[in-house]
Amino acid sequence: MSLQDLMAEIGLLIDWVPNWLIAVLAFAAAAALALLLHGATVRLARRLISARNAFVQSLLSATRALSRVTLVLIAMAIVLPMVPLDRQTTGIVARWLFVVFVVLLGWASITALRLATDFYLTRTRIDAQSDLVARKHATQIQVLRRATTTVVIIITIAAALMTFNSVRQYGVSLIASAGAAGIVVGLAIRPLLTNLFAGIQLAITQPIRIGDAVIVENEWGWIEEITSTYVVIKVWDWRRLVVPLSYFLERPFQNWTRQSTDLIGTVLLWVDYTVPVAPVRRKLEEIANGSRLWDGQVVNLQVVDSNERAVQLRALVSARSSPEAWDLRCEVREKLILFLLQEYPSALPKQRAEFVDLGSRHPAAPRVPPLAH
Repeated sequence: MSLQDLMAEIGLLIDWVPNWLIAVLAFAAAAALALLLHGATVRLARRLISARNAFVQSLLSATRALSRVTLVLIAMAIVLPMVPLDRQTTGIVARWLFVVFVVLLGWASITALRLATDFYLTRTRIDAQSDLVARKHATQIQVLRRATTTVVIIITIAAALMTFNSVRQYGVSLIASAGAAGIVVGLAIRPLLTNLFAGIQLAITQPIRIGDAVIVENEWGWIEEITSTYVVIKVWDWRRLVVPLSYFLERPFQNWTRQSTDLIGTVLLWVDYTVPVAPVRRKLEEIANGSRLWDGQVVNLQVVDSNERAVQLRALVSARSSPEAWDLRCEVREKLILFLLQEYPSALPKQRAEFVDLGSRHPAAPRVPPLAH
């Protein structure tokens, strides 16, 4: 006896039960069997796969929900021709199952894209701030993945809606006529499309990368995250500055690590004209050599400015990254000030004043004799 004959016999035995209830029970039983089969298969696969194979284990975890829904959909599709429903109801259920199938295809595409990019990123270490190639690849992968995910979602929703005749006809007529509704929709999604294409352009041209030190809106921080529509900048005091992607294509900004993470830090000191520059320069070299933050490339001291009261010394020191450059600048400034206080206190800025005895500089005016009466 075939499965269809068995279902017919069961239908004769429970002829008093409404057809819609039989269909619901059949679909529920098929879904339950599919879930049991899926759970048993997953448990068996986890036992057979070694725990050391982390990639396959993560693959099973990432696709568990997708495979579960897919198996339930297949079971319901198998049961559909066997349930006692009229042709119209069967067509409606089949159409909805097809919509779910289209959504599953989009879900599977996004999951495959995410797994592929995650696998690639595991081979690219971005913890080393000096690795520009790694940060470049990570930025490109993340931005393009978000942009592609957005496109896949839009296509999936459109394909699901186009399965209905009314929506398909409306969409075709809307595209063909380019009417007022199309203009309104286009204006409404213009910011989304602008940032979407800006993200693709940023991924290709690379004006910013994950981990870059930038100055945006007079705020200094690091590029922490690049999404499909905005960029998150971690400011030095741990605040988050959220900027739209189009900002980096339309307005100027400073990128301190565009070509390299190495930076030269500047320390400016105002001192008196009597300062001995050579000992201060030797002290700067001593401070740089003794600091773990100095990268061993640049250390220099110059007199760069002067006014009627003092001269300005500029100390240059280089570091491997922007945080280290900032800390090195603070260390150099602190130790140079301490050195001047201890060794050359007279070289610190001071105000000069000259006291003049007006009586000694200007002789007394001759005494005029009184007029004779």
